[in-house]
Amino acid sequence: MKIVVLDAGAANPGDLSWSLFERFGEVTAYSYTSPEVLIERAKDADICLTNKTCFTEEVISELPNLKYIGVLATGYNVVDTEAAHRRNIVVTNVPEYATFATAQMTVALLLEMVNHTGLHSSSVMNGDWVKSEQFCYWKQPLTELWNKTVCIIGLGKIGCRVADTLSCLGMKVIGVGHNSNKAYPDFKYPILAFDEAVSKADFISLHCPLNDSSKNLINKNTIAQMKDGVRIINTARGPIVNENDIFDALVSGKLAGYAADVIAKEPMTADCVLIKAPNCIITPHTAWAPLETRARLLNEAYKNLEAFVNGNPINAV
Repeated sequence: MKIVVLDAGAANPGDLSWSLFERFGEVTAYSYTSPEVLIERAKDADICLTNKTCFTEEVISELPNLKYIGVLATGYNVVDTEAAHRRNIVVTNVPEYATFATAQMTVALLLEMVNHTGLHSSSVMNGDWVKSEQFCYWKQPLTELWNKTVCIIGLGKIGCRVADTLSCLGMKVIGVGHNSNKAYPDFKYPILAFDEAVSKADFISLHCPLNDSSKNLINKNTIAQMKDGVRIINTARGPIVNENDIFDALVSGKLAGYAADVIAKEPMTADCVLIKAPNCIITPHTAWAPLETRARLLNEAYKNLEAFVNGNPINAV
């Protein structure tokens, strides 16, 4: 079988290996594939592995040999699954591989907003402490998390892990389920309706999947329901927030801070409004990037492919 990895440089910039997959056939790995060359590169492939390279209905229709699309991520909105299913193409994802790392990044972003660690380290390295008359100083107000309320929106494994971690820091945790028809037995804290929860929160952490009901969930109307000075953390998906409304709320002071590892259009474009937003922290979608996390991703993707080859697909979507 011919196996093509279309954006190999994201999951594996050279510190891991694709050799496991060679068990199933010839592997060709491209660091990045633009839409203009996608069909040419994949036209003879039986198996394609992708992270963010999109498989639209038009693309799928031009790939007659394709039998399997392995998404190297948990989210699989890059594939038109209905078009794939019509062609009997199996599509798989890798759920939960980044739970630990994403929760870690969430807490890191939250702590950066309240402790301003990067700002103060840069200040020290620039000589400000050497010039200080006092034994200490701070460039921004610092915030203690004890007894503050954090609202977790999205109560899957990542949301639950974040909730438990922040509870250990003395925060009051409340939650909003991303599916109103589902129970969340692993979430040990009060679950409230969205409007009530966001009105109580000092911090809001987003962990819901991106879908029709969550897109643009955080907008000027929902922000208006929040406390003045609330802070929002987004390690879920960029389009869950309206970035223009986030900007306006940061400028007005309604939001005291916004910290995100994701934005609506990735990679970021030069005209992204958040580049110039005050009290805003943006990291380049690195929550999933620890070596251990990416190694787990490739290992699980290998198991998905192995199961498909053996006739018993797992994690099919």
